Amino acid sequence: MTRHTALRAVLPTLAVVCVVTGLLPGDDLAALWTRIWPILLFVTAMTVVTDLLFSAGVFERVISASARLARGRVLALWLVTVLLAVTCTVFFSLDTTAVLLTPLVVLLARRAGVPPLPFAVTIVWLANTASLLLPVSNLTNLLVQEELGLSPAAFAGLVLGPAVVGIVVPCIVLFLIFRRQLSGGFSPAPARPAEDRVLLACGYAVLALLLPALVSGLPVAVSASVAAVVLTVVFAVRRPGALTPRLIPVNPLVLALSLFVLVTAAHAQGLDAFVAPLAGDGEGLVDLLQLAAAGAAGANAVNNLPAYLALEPVAGSPLRLAALLIGVNLAPLVTPWGSLATLLWAERLRSLGIDIRWVPFAVAGLLVAAVLLPAAVVVLWLGTGA
Repeated sequence: MTRHTALRAVLPTLAVVCVVTGLLPGDDLAALWTRIWPILLFVTAMTVVTDLLFSAGVFERVISASARLARGRVLALWLVTVLLAVTCTVFFSLDTTAVLLTPLVVLLARRAGVPPLPFAVTIVWLANTASLLLPVSNLTNLLVQEELGLSPAAFAGLVLGPAVVGIVVPCIVLFLIFRRQLSGGFSPAPARPAEDRVLLACGYAVLALLLPALVSGLPVAVSASVAAVVLTVVFAVRRPGALTPRLIPVNPLVLALSLFVLVTAAHAQGLDAFVAPLAGDGEGLVDLLQLAAAGAAGANAVNNLPAYLALEPVAGSPLRLAALLIGVNLAPLVTPWGSLATLLWAERLRSLGIDIRWVPFAVAGLLVAAVLLPAAVVVLWLGTGA
């Protein structure tokens, strides 16, 4: 049994025990549900949207266009992959990037006759480190936005500097590691014709309207839900067989809800007193570094979502919450369970016949995180005018 499978089996049971035994009081459970139901609705709707866009052929056409844009140069193809990974992560979330782009990029590399590993590692690193810019990029960001009541623009303004660092530093390291594999040329494979041009056109239209809606300040759950309903209606007419229960991300939803319940129960039983000394209490550079490091350690030890939830109450201010996001979003590059996106990425690679050597992966991720985390925190701190 993999660690991911074990988590899916054990965590819901523990969450139910916390509710039944009163470890999580009823009032706290009600407050938790009021806070998280729009977030869970957004996650569900975006999963439906991205899966249906994939079925419509939108993502495959984007990948094929990207290959043509590279004009037969492997380095250019990698740079286009970077752009796709960043864009998908920023607007659709890190999990979407891991699930949808991983197989597309690997197949693209194989069609071009180039090694797929540089492109696969680029996807998983940027799925994590590019997930800081917008509230929709990461579940932890949505929690911070809800906590502070920020608009998407205000949230982006808070984390813009660290978000840029989170994209640039990993790309530099990736290029240095894979520069030999990224040299030379390739012959682009011809794009396959669309199976249903009406579905493809509708997919493009929904995508063109959804992206600005997600940053407009409208509730993201509403924007995503409307897009999901529109695509569902179109598919019900054109391809009803694609509308299956598997569109609903049951396992990620149950896992996320279980983590919410467990960490909230832990706070009700005094978790704050344990984590407060680990997180510091000020907004100086050392305090921010301490909080980000605590978040990074927790993410790699357990997972980024419970690490954030455990430390959120002792973060307090917008600046400290931003530092916590740096730790839990940018730094879970060491262990495969650091984020759900990494686990999903690894599962996709296994289905494609690619095995990851986890020791080199962990060592490289640790080195990147060791540079990335303090650099991002320093940029955040300097942005305060200190």
